[in-house]
Amino acid sequence: MGLTGSILVFQDEIDAALNKNLFESLQGQKRYSIDEIIPLAQQKYPERKFEYVFQTDEENPNATYRFYNFTTEEEFFVNPYTAELCGKRLINSSFIRIVMDIHRSLLIPAVGRYIVGMATLCMLILTISGLRLWVPQQYKKWKQWRSVLTVNFKAGFKRQNYDWHNVLGFYSAPVVILLSITGFAITFSAVFIAFLFMLTGQSPQSVAGIFGQKSAYTQGAKALSAPEVAKIASIEMPQAQLLGIAVPSDSSMVYRLDLKSEGPSRSGNRIMLMVDQYTGKIVLNSEKDFPNIGNSYLSWLTPIHYGTFGGMPTRILALLGGLMPLLLYITGFIIWLPRYKKQAGKTAYVAPKPARSEQQLNAIREGKLSRYFGFYFKKGIRYALLLLLAAFIAGALYGMVSGIIIQPALFSALYTGICVTVNFIIALLALLVNLIFLAPFKLSKRNVFKYFSLSLAFVLVFLPVIIAIAQLSKNVF
Repeated sequence: MGLTGSILVFQDEIDAALNKNLFESLQGQKRYSIDEIIPLAQQKYPERKFEYVFQTDEENPNATYRFYNFTTEEEFFVNPYTAELCGKRLINSSFIRIVMDIHRSLLIPAVGRYIVGMATLCMLILTISGLRLWVPQQYKKWKQWRSVLTVNFKAGFKRQNYDWHNVLGFYSAPVVILLSITGFAITFSAVFIAFLFMLTGQSPQSVAGIFGQKSAYTQGAKALSAPEVAKIASIEMPQAQLLGIAVPSDSSMVYRLDLKSEGPSRSGNRIMLMVDQYTGKIVLNSEKDFPNIGNSYLSWLTPIHYGTFGGMPTRILALLGGLMPLLLYITGFIIWLPRYKKQAGKTAYVAPKPARSEQQLNAIREGKLSRYFGFYFKKGIRYALLLLLAAFIAGALYGMVSGIIIQPALFSALYTGICVTVNFIIALLALLVNLIFLAPFKLSKRNVFKYFSLSLAFVLVFLPVIIAIAQLSKNVF
């Protein structure tokens, strides 16, 4: 997943380089706009059905227009000057599309997407827990930080490998954390979108209503053309650039227009318009109808995942971040294997005598439930504050190379907070099951109370922060 993610950071450039005849055309006299090319293509190629059209490279005047048919999984490319067909292919046949499918689902139908989502969550937990395990060993030795954050090339192989594992893990942590959070949010997008609505006091059920817009069809009504709809969009959003148009596939559907305006992200502020194909009424404007915080999803989620929000510097960081899971796996495996062999070679394991702190902890575990709950709640508050600080720092460091610091930092804290909130709901359900179904039979597990106390502490720390970010989001994202 990491390797394919690194490739996808430059997916447009790679796809265009491998298929120059599809993506570029010779310059002509007049370049048709995206709304003008649609009726021309419909007139010239009536047999070619399509559902979505966009420009392959908005910065390149010779870039072709790309037409998608999601039903037949075909795409074709049209010259922007002559409206002539440049070529066609199956959507899933291209190298980049195969890489994308591996990255998103490991080529496993249906369930693969969720395997990928949980793997990104595991990567996030591994990165944060790795830092937590490493830092306590070093924070008392401030004079030795220089040595532990560099590789000793004069040492033997094992020592160098250990240094590489520490160095790569430490320096890549901010990027890997953001890639993991965004990857998890992309996979479980419905959950995150629902929470973004709830944070602004709106019902998550309104999401379905927003995306389920229909045109007001009447008998004999004439549908508007793409240029007419584009004109309506330009009046509504005069400063925005039209990137793509989804044409209605039947009499009840609406036009969907994807636009971009200037914003703090280098990839621009993304806007979605839905227009009734008969009346021209704008039935959805993401700038007005989405909660303020919704722009963090439209304009920042994918750009942070692929590094495009900060231009070339952050794209390079995202590429390197994608390589880290493989490198950390190799170096970590080399560290783990000798220890495993050594442990497996012992005929009998003799547990060491517990330290005084361990004895005190055991007394708490075996004591009153209230004391047990309170102990882990206090510990959870400390960990939650550290995680909140780490989320802010990770986002800020990721965007620092491009000079965009505030938005990635707030985004990181916000989406980490949503993960924490979902985790609390799971912990609450686990506690209720424990109390209702297990406690009456004296099968109640104390670990469930530990999990709930830690989760409660985390959500109490994060919830006020993410609500505050949600209220400030209009002026930030």
